[in-house]
Amino acid sequence: MMRAALCIWIVSAVVCLGRGHPSEGHVEVQEQQPTEPDNSTRIFSLVTSANQDFAYRLYRQLAAQSDSQGKNIFFSPASVTLALAALSVGARGETHQQLFSGLGLKSPLLTQTGVAQAFHTLLSKSSQEDVSAGTAVFVHDTFNLRPEFLEVLNQSYAADGFSVDFTKSVESANTINKYVEEKTSGKINKLVDSLDPSTLMYLISYIYYKGKWQIPFKPEETKEEMFHVDEQTEVPVQMMNVEDTFKFYQDQGISTSVLCLPFNSSMSMLLLLPDKDLAALESKISQTEVTKWLKWMNPRELDVFVPKFSIKTSYSLKDVLSVMGMTDMFGATADLSGISEEAMLAVSEVVHQATLDVDETGATAAAATGIGLIPLSYRPVSTVKFDRPFMVLIIDHSTESILFMGKIVNPNI
Repeated sequence: MMRAALCIWIVSAVVCLGRGHPSEGHVEVQEQQPTEPDNSTRIFSLVTSANQDFAYRLYRQLAAQSDSQGKNIFFSPASVTLALAALSVGARGETHQQLFSGLGLKSPLLTQTGVAQAFHTLLSKSSQEDVSAGTAVFVHDTFNLRPEFLEVLNQSYAADGFSVDFTKSVESANTINKYVEEKTSGKINKLVDSLDPSTLMYLISYIYYKGKWQIPFKPEETKEEMFHVDEQTEVPVQMMNVEDTFKFYQDQGISTSVLCLPFNSSMSMLLLLPDKDLAALESKISQTEVTKWLKWMNPRELDVFVPKFSIKTSYSLKDVLSVMGMTDMFGATADLSGISEEAMLAVSEVVHQATLDVDETGATAAAATGIGLIPLSYRPVSTVKFDRPFMVLIIDHSTESILFMGKIVNPNI
């Protein structure tokens, strides 16, 4: 029997703008609270730990791709895991085992129900005024999904549901693009270029975050400076500057400076500046290292220079996920029978888009800098200048989630 196409699109944005408005035409049932099992705390910890490990494994796979050499990398591990975990609800047999194994959900304590409840908790804890995350399914109007599949997506994965006619390619593409544009406040406005008329379902995962600096940069201090892409290449950038007290750690073991830029929330941005070799940092970074940095960071008076930039990335994750062991869902052996009993489904593609904007307006006026309160006595101030390739992580400390991760090789592309 021919297998119908099922596509997964993963979109994410971290910006300094307003949030999107709720989409019209929502057709899902009312959300219900799942019952927490007795060992929910342990299961939640196992899932968050698996998500953290997946983030670094996926980063290394993206960095290892031949077309990624010398380029910026930026993606949302939280959004990718959300989409794949939602897909696992409808997977069965070896396909399900590969999804769980690829996501790092290998503990015998982790059942499908427990994982779904853990993601419900993650999304609930992440529901702040500056964060929006969830999923959506766009279903062909003559194709019926299993009610239990829709129920779990609605209850645990914050899913919206829409009925579309995929034979009308332009109209259905516009419906999807409009939804994504609203959910990302216009940052990703054309996710879909064209649609295969035989498509039966699209599964979308999104995350949007607008951060406001706890300690803002002053626009009048921004000046043009050179960013050293490599030993032969320099590019001009608008370099922001602020002098204040920040948490900082110098990791002598891997020759990397770690700076924490806090937002006015439970979020923070970690900027990782290796002394020389970014590749060495990429090969060694792990949750163990990040946990160590967060534990041993100390407040220091710093003169901080960070480039102002805006980047957008797009990835096809089919080959990457296959290398990570999730192969069956893309081929003739796919078992996604938990989604529908009307057709045999296989995933045709997994695509991820992300954007990152960093500028002075990523802070609110309430974040005072304390000017005028600095003692007149001399205090040494160290300079930390991100004028060469560096890594970036955006972390939600309330859930221990890595929302976004990447490296900036050239702020101008």
